[in-house]
Amino acid sequence: MEFPGKRPGKKSTALEKEWAALKKSEARFVERQKEKGPSIINQKLDRVVPEKLKGTLDAAFYKAFQLVFEKGGTVINKTYRKEDGEYRQKLNAYAVGLKENRKNLKAFSKQAGVSKTKNLLISGVEGIGTGVFGIGIPDIPLFTGVILKSLYEIAVSYGYAYESEREQEFLLEIIKTALERGGELAEDNERINRWIEGTGGLEEKKVLMRKTADRLSEELLYMKFVQGLPVVGVAGGLSDCVYLKKITDYAELKYRRRFLWERNAAGEGAWSRG
Repeated sequence: MEFPGKRPGKKSTALEKEWAALKKSEARFVERQKEKGPSIINQKLDRVVPEKLKGTLDAAFYKAFQLVFEKGGTVINKTYRKEDGEYRQKLNAYAVGLKENRKNLKAFSKQAGVSKTKNLLISGVEGIGTGVFGIGIPDIPLFTGVILKSLYEIAVSYGYAYESEREQEFLLEIIKTALERGGELAEDNERINRWIEGTGGLEEKKVLMRKTADRLSEELLYMKFVQGLPVVGVAGGLSDCVYLKKITDYAELKYRRRFLWERNAAGEGAWSRG
């Protein structure tokens, strides 16, 4: 999906400018991920990490998603003031309804940014704390909960729910795609864009839970192993924060794209695909 750009003889609107800025931010994210491969640390740890750990991590993340989606929603909602987020979003929506300028359009991403920063701090403290005491695998449900809490707050910032099967599939696709590289990232990023536009679909929830769990375990395999070693585990614990930032950065881009696309559609705009 691509905005057609500045129309001949007309100034770009605030919505057009925000769309152009979003496209640049998305391109930077994809480009950074294209250039990244397995770290030197991961390559060295590959020789000492037990083979069965990958399967253990896969299962742990899958069970964590099951737990959070089926029983953890109420618990997560108690960890932040959802009503406050919804109230701020409604104020932002009212303001942009009165005057659609860039300042008012940016208010939604600003609100999402505050939530991102807060949850990164939570993840950092949680990761370092479990690392100091040599806790690696057992913290996975906690880390999964922090990931989903972060994405829930971003969703609320833009006025979207997150409880339905459809929205949970969107969240899982975001988490999985955020951790991909190269052609795989480009392909799944486009899949999400088509879903946002309404011209494509996502895989069913159970399939996405399995694939997302596999992706997370693959990325965090070595750091969770290190995190299970006292003292050295602090470095592994910090990896939680690094990966959470990558996921929330990407999530904010996708929710912003969804918000801008739907706002343009509501105004009967004519954005072309790309």
